[in-house]
Formats: sequence, structure tokens, C-alpha cells
Amino acid sequence: MYPAELVKPMREDLTSVGFEELHTSEAVEAALAKEGTTLVVVNSVCGCAAANARPGAKSSIQNDKRPDHIFTVFAGVDKEAVDAARAHMIPFPPSSPSMALFKNGELVHMLERHHIEGRPAELIAENLKDAYNEYC
Repeated sequence: MYPAELVKPMREDLTSVGFEELHTSEAVEAALAKEGTTLVVVNSVCGCAAANARPGAKSSIQNDKRPDHIFTVFAGVDKEAVDAARAHMIPFPPSSPSMALFKNGELVHMLERHHIEGRPAELIAENLKDAYNEYC
């Protein structure tokens, strides 16, 4: 588990623009039971991928169509919540960072780490915006 002071700025990077943190499996289940579209970002300390994942996620919500709900869980910190979120992301293997779009609780779009790593935030945002335009 990562120390709270290490991850605080990474958490705030998403919560400062409206992402709600989920810390328990119950919170994840309640979030994914909501009607409409829901984006879940599996946040991470990994500098190589997370450094562009967070800006990409933040930029993506600046779109005419956007998810009804935006949440985040933190890999290496909120184990219970991350495990619960990842259980809904099957058949995709666990990866962090990652981003999943759900519609009425059903997974409709997934960005795994290999879709994020090495890509600029703008490309990540465009991928998500395309999904929002289709599903939101």
C-alpha cells in the first residue's frame, strides 16, 4: 500500500474536477448500480502511464456528451474498491491505470494500460470522447 501523502496529489488531480472516490466494494457496487453512463478510472502512481491517464480523463469530460457519473478507485491503495471495480471489467485483465465506461452497469468501453502507456493525454481523451459520443 502506498503512503497517503504520496498519493494525495494524484487523488486530487481527479477529485478536483468532480471525480468521486470509491474506497469500498459497497461503494463500487452502488456506483455501478446507478442508471445511465458511468466512467470508472483506476488511478495509479505509475508515472509512465498515469501521468497522461489523469490529464486524459480530465480533458475527456470537456465534451458535449459525457458520462452521467464519474468515479475513481486507486490501485495500490483502495484494494477492496479496486478489486470490486475490476470484477466488473472482466474479461479484461487487471491493469492500472485503466478506464472503463459502463452503461446501466454494463461494460461498454475499456481502456487498458497498454492503450494509455506511451500515448499523449489528448489521444486518451479523444478515445474516451468517441465512446461518450456513442454511449452517452
